Formats: sequence, C-alpha cells, structure tokens
Amino acid sequence: VATSLDRTDPGTGYWPSAWPVECGGNRRQKARTGRLDASSGSAEVVTRHNDRWNVMVVERDPGEWFLGGTMPAFTGPPPYGWVERIDPETLEPTRSSEHLPCGDHVWCGAILAHANGSIHSVNGSYLHRLDPDCQVIAERELPANRSHNGLLALSDGTLITKDLRLEGQGGTTITRLDPDDLGLVADPITLPEGSMGRIAADHDSDGDTVYVPGTEHLWRIRVDDDGMRVDGTWSPRYRTADGDHGLAWDSCLSDGAAWLMDCGDIEAVRLIHTAEPNGRWPDHPGRELSWRNPTPWSGAQRLLRADLDDPERLDVVEPFGTPGGGIIAPPVHVPEHQVAVAWDSVNGGLAGVDTSDG
Repeated sequence: VATSLDRTDPGTGYWPSAWPVECGGNRRQKARTGRLDASSGSAEVVTRHNDRWNVMVVERDPGEWFLGGTMPAFTGPPPYGWVERIDPETLEPTRSSEHLPCGDHVWCGAILAHANGSIHSVNGSYLHRLDPDCQVIAERELPANRSHNGLLALSDGTLITKDLRLEGQGGTTITRLDPDDLGLVADPITLPEGSMGRIAADHDSDGDTVYVPGTEHLWRIRVDDDGMRVDGTWSPRYRTADGDHGLAWDSCLSDGAAWLMDCGDIEAVRLIHTAEPNGRWPDHPGRELSWRNPTPWSGAQRLLRADLDDPERLDVVEPFGTPGGGIIAPPVHVPEHQVAVAWDSVNGGLAGVDTSDG
C-alpha cells in the first residue's frame, strides 16, 4: 500500500484549509508545507489562562482558528463542551458557543472544519454542528453513553466517531453520521474489542479505510457504497491481555504502515475511564490523576510498525529500554526523512528512529 501525504492529498470531507482537523489530516501525519524561518526570527510567546481543558485548534479560512475543549470538572458542577473562534495573535475568543452537553463525561473530544462550512465537535457522548460564529445548528446524543475521542470526516463528507473503552469494557461502538442533520447513516457497528486510541483513515476512489487500535489487535473498517464493515483479512495482534505492555493510542499512517505506540492506559487514564460517568467522582482523586505516576506494567515503551499489506508483519522497537514506559499521545513518521519520532512521557525521553531499512 502506497500512503499519500495529508498535505498533498487532503480529505475531500474538509474545508479547504491547512489544518482542518486534529493532526492535520485523517492519516495523522502532523505535517504541512511552509517554513518557520526560526533561525532568522525572534521567539514570542503569548499565553492565555482560562481554567478549561483546551483540547485542540483547527483552521477554517486563512487565519480563522477555532479552539475546542471541555471542562476539567472531575467533581462538582457538571462538565460541558465548548468551541471558540479565537484571535490567532492574542488567543482571545472573538466568538464563543453556549455550553455544549457532554453526557456528564470528562475527557478530551475533537473538533473539525467540515466541507459544508460548519465546525463539528464531539465531546463526551454528544456531537454538535456549529456555524462559524459558534452557534449550534444541530445536536445529537450518540448511541454509546461513554466518552468519545475520535472524529473524522470521510471522503463522502460523512462523519465517523467512536467511544473509548479499556480492556474488559466490551467492544467499542463505531458510529457514522450525516454532517448536516447529524442523523445516523446506518446502524453503528461494535468492534470485537474495546478501543482507547483515536481513529485514523485513508481514502481511495472507492471509499475510505478507517484504522482503529483495539485492546489487543489493530482493526480496519471499510466504508464505501455498501456501508461500513470490519475487514476480516487484517487484524494484527500487538499485545496480549494482562501482558507486560499497555494499550495503544492513535496511529500515524505513513509509508505503507500504521505507526503507533503502546503503554497508553496509564493509571490516570484507567481511573478516568472506569468511573461512571467517565472522569466524575464525589471527591477529587488528587495526585492519582497525575500522568507521571508509575505504570501498572513492567514493559518498556514500544514503537510499533504494522504493515498495511501484511497482517502478519509487526515490527517492534524499544527506543529507551526503561521498564514501566508510558505515553498518552501517538508517534509520527516522516517518510521524506525515513524517521519515526517516539517518546516516553513517564520516564522521560525523546527518540528519532531510523526507518530506512523498512
């Protein structure tokens, strides 16, 4: 499988923008054309504090940036989602949404700038469509009453999202929706496993292929004129239940492979997603929510390469070798330089891994 670049072959479901969705595109390659000219410029830092969980920004028209997030309301008053249009120089809001229902769940969702001109936001168990002035056009309570952490626009414009489930919490629900009225395009499907990491996708002339990191396997879903179905020919196993390594976060599709890191369901993540509603308690857990607490496994942080053609080929490297590795974000692969960038958030460490030997 030859993998195109997000910056040269963007998804047609998005507004024509340099950064319409998290990671810059459905393949999650996190790269765009342009220059920083950092060597000849002067650094300037602008900071804004708003006591919110600021999750991500996307661009619609040039210079038209939207910030989406939730509230870190682990206890007390109910949480809610929100979207702001912000000034890119001051970071201050120029337009703000109303409080967006989230099913009382606390976790980072996602926003995107759709080809129909709207901003779509998934947060908790709700999906919203907003106009460029952050006014709500449509609202949908999703079929799964759990936190949702993936939202992409496919090549036909339909939206696809999923809920977040850890090991032993049943199969993750994959839901496809109309971008205008947010109605279900078809019945949701349930994966054989739960899924923690966010979805990635690629497209061809016949439709889209969505990649989902499960609790033990990677899964591939085909979306075309015949609907949405799990590809039974490709589900490489990357870990075993109750093994020495944790669950995988999102994948980066690049150079014919899905690149991802495991060891992601650290104690804070487990604490949040075993609470009902997710991330809500009568009393604040305090330091138990720290990302730097020791991990519940002994294995070192791993970088994984799953071949998109051969489900039996899974290449694994431990860049650091330190026991008890852990992360809460995906890696990136840069095909032009044949380098994958990985890290260990718990123990510390950043590595560039040479991938030129395939």
